[in-house]
Amino acid sequence: MSGPAPYHYFAGHDELVGAVTADFFRELTEQLEAAREAYPPGDHTRRLLATCRAMRRWAVTHRAEFGWVFAGPVTSRRREPAGRDFEQVFLDEVVDLWRPRPFPVPDELDPSIREQLPLYAAAHGTPMPVEAIHVFLSCWIRLYGMLCMEVLHQLDFAYTDLEPVFEDLLRELAPRLGIGYDAAAGREP
Repeated sequence: MSGPAPYHYFAGHDELVGAVTADFFRELTEQLEAAREAYPPGDHTRRLLATCRAMRRWAVTHRAEFGWVFAGPVTSRRREPAGRDFEQVFLDEVVDLWRPRPFPVPDELDPSIREQLPLYAAAHGTPMPVEAIHVFLSCWIRLYGMLCMEVLHQLDFAYTDLEPVFEDLLRELAPRLGIGYDAAAGREP
C-alpha cells in the first residue's frame, strides 16, 4: 500500500489516528469483557480481578498498541465511544460492587477533589458519591501507573518479571474496594 493510500478511506491524519485508536480500544475492551463475563454478575471479586489481569495481559502482549493508546496525553479522540466503552468496563463493575456493599471511603476529601469529581460523576452517570469515585480513581491511577511503568520498561533496572509486583498491587487494592484477593481469577491456565 502506498503512503497516501489510507487517505482514500480517511479524510485526514486525525481521522486515521482516531480510527486506529478506536480499533485498539475495541480490541482491549472485548478482552476485558470476555475476562469479566467468565464469572457470574454477582461475583465482583473475581470479575474485577479477572478484568485487571486481562488488561495487564493485553498491555504486555500489545506494547506498541498500549503505548499508542495510553502513553500520551488524553485527547478528544480518546474520549470517543470506543474509549468511553473501555473506561466503562471498570467503572460499571465498581458501581455494581458499590451498590449492594459500599466499600470504605475517606471521611474527608480535599475541597478541590470534592469540586472536581461531580463533573466526572455527571459525565459517566455514576450513582456513587464523590468519595467512592475518588477511591475508584485512586485504584485506577495505581493500576494504570503500574502498567505504564512495565510496558514502557521503566522498571527493567530492578525487575525481570513484574507479574508478582502486579499481583502485590492487586492484593493491596482489593481491600480498598471492599473485596478479597483471589490469586486465580482470570489467570490463564
